Amino acid sequence: MLTVKQAESIILEIVKPLDKEKDTEIVTLETALNRILATEVTSQLDFPYWDNSAMDGYAVKFTDIEKCDINNPKILEIIEEIPAGYQPKKTIKLGQTSRIFTGGMLPNGGDTIVIQENTEKQKDSNKVKIFSPSKPQEFVRKKGEYYQAGKPLLNSGVKIHPAEIAVLATSQCNKLKVYRRPKIAILSTGNELINPNQTLKPGQIIDSNQYAIAAFISQLGGIPIQLGIIPDDKEALKKVISQAILQADFVVSTGGVSVGDYDYIQEILTSLGGKIEIQHVAVKPGKPLTVATFANTNCIYFGIPGNPVSALVSCWRFLSIAIKKLSGLSSNWLPVFVKGISRDELKTNGKRETYLWGKLSIEEGKNIFHLAGGSHSSGNLINLAQTNALAVIPIGKNVIPAGEEFLIMSLDN
Repeated sequence: MLTVKQAESIILEIVKPLDKEKDTEIVTLETALNRILATEVTSQLDFPYWDNSAMDGYAVKFTDIEKCDINNPKILEIIEEIPAGYQPKKTIKLGQTSRIFTGGMLPNGGDTIVIQENTEKQKDSNKVKIFSPSKPQEFVRKKGEYYQAGKPLLNSGVKIHPAEIAVLATSQCNKLKVYRRPKIAILSTGNELINPNQTLKPGQIIDSNQYAIAAFISQLGGIPIQLGIIPDDKEALKKVISQAILQADFVVSTGGVSVGDYDYIQEILTSLGGKIEIQHVAVKPGKPLTVATFANTNCIYFGIPGNPVSALVSCWRFLSIAIKKLSGLSSNWLPVFVKGISRDELKTNGKRETYLWGKLSIEEGKNIFHLAGGSHSSGNLINLAQTNALAVIPIGKNVIPAGEEFLIMSLDN
């Protein structure tokens, strides 16, 4: 049985990122949020676009005011007012200044901004007293200080968040080459399953996995292809799986990967030319994990347990890293782990790496884990609501006492 880290390494080894040439599309700035850049982005603009003021005040020649002080102010003639968005018309000469506002374009002849707190406008006059000099070029944002045209602005493999949207917008990068969204087929197996809109009869189970995993895939930027519920019938399963591996980047099935009489997945995958890369992992919940590759397609198959908690833990711990690498992200594929303490005692049998679900918060500067109440059974999905972290109990450890530091896996991407 593989350890969690061994399974993680195998998955990262077999997953190949989308192709930079074949698997891309052009999007506009309005639709670029959460997409991943497929090429380096440059701009033809410097930023700032021109020298401008970082404060409200007066644009001056520094040599004109460098010797003044509170007892010996310099009196300058105001020749122009420069709000943001206005192009100065006049050149500052000795003895002159321009009133300027934050973002205003620095006029010719000016090289320094004196903030208005260090000045006094004379009443009924176009003159101002300068009481305290700035340093040369103080409060001037120089053209190209933050970015020079033609240099790399954002690298390939970067995910576009709101901050990147702002950078791209101000640089007039309106059309972007991004990776297409990964296509991931989902199917649920089991004669006992029904859809949420059907009437529940004795012995039946409502399929929550199809919806939870589709939401999980969408959250990571993928396109879920929901194939529905497939009965425990070899031929029916084989037909659906054979079609799915030809149309999707990944196929994810729930159920059918254990050792029961109706668990056919591994047998079917082998008959379709699949190579079983992973069968079982020493993890709780989620021990039955089938991962298969195929010689005639780039598709990778993930067979995960049918119990709802096991299914989601498998997604959080294993499927997420596969989707992130496939999607073109250049880094940060692995889950985020932080150190913290628990308010509750955490228990397990120590035989497998165990994940207990709950909520992570920051209290008095410390990461605090609150164990979800109720049963921590792999079939109890009710107390999964509001989960944002998993407590990690390593193999060989039975108890983590309340207050003892340990690793916590954050689910907030």
